[in-house]
Amino acid sequence: MASQYSIELSSEEAVSLRKKLEERAGYEPVEREYAAFCFEGPKVNVTYYAKRGKLVVQGNGADEFLEFVLLINPKTLQSLVASGRESAKRSVDMTPHFGVDESGKGDYFGPLVIAGVYSDERTADALVKLGCKDSKAIPDDKVIASIAAKIMKVPGVAYEVVCIGPKRYNELYAEFGNLNKLLAWGHARVIAALHEKVPTCPRALSDQFASNEWVLKSALAKRRIPVQLEQRTKAESDVAVAAASILARARFVKWMADTAAASGCAMPLGCAGHVVKAAQAFVNKYTKERLHEVAKLHFKTTAKIK
Repeated sequence: MASQYSIELSSEEAVSLRKKLEERAGYEPVEREYAAFCFEGPKVNVTYYAKRGKLVVQGNGADEFLEFVLLINPKTLQSLVASGRESAKRSVDMTPHFGVDESGKGDYFGPLVIAGVYSDERTADALVKLGCKDSKAIPDDKVIASIAAKIMKVPGVAYEVVCIGPKRYNELYAEFGNLNKLLAWGHARVIAALHEKVPTCPRALSDQFASNEWVLKSALAKRRIPVQLEQRTKAESDVAVAAASILARARFVKWMADTAAASGCAMPLGCAGHVVKAAQAFVNKYTKERLHEVAKLHFKTTAKIK
């Protein structure tokens, strides 16, 4: 699991570290917006923000960097690792990155919506103050819609929302033959669109929806986007991913409400027994041939409908 640490450094300590990294083999300086300096090393990114006096160390090689470059003694390191990994869930990542999440993949009715949000030092605090967190932790759809509208108005925030309606979803599923490949295609499309809007962004973060991380990496590589991709479970703890989850959920809920109103048929969430009854009611009214317009046909639910 990748670690992330935020460490206070004085300006003198920062100057000393920068000189050390410039002379150290394996560390390359890179440009990062709002950062006094940034280096990429062996499985680690090191960024110093002079305004906050904070050094952000992240990546799979973060622990080794603390021990062998910052020379923190082993006992202190063990304590920092224990507290750092716990606090990482609560800390706000101020570095420039894209966060990507989806809504609707477990629901028989409705689209698959994938959204992405760009966040950095200017916007992260604003997103936190709006109440951005995993959309699954916000039960009120009106609150989700309200936060989503405010996210899109935050100065400096770039976003992208891709809504794959059921008809197109069924075509894509037939083409890919696998939900994870379809999800990877959608996530890569969103990241590519965000990259066009913010070409300087170095990193993208996504929830790890497939057991094999190369499913998404491969989809992104086909688009030749020079963005470092990170995947992890419970990525919604990141503010950019949380904001993306809210945008995706808001669009999904709106589609469901609009379509239910237009069709005169209930479209409940999930895929349990009550969903089968609702799907049967739709078929009774419009015939089974039109079910592909409102539902994901590869679900086992389809076989239960007469």
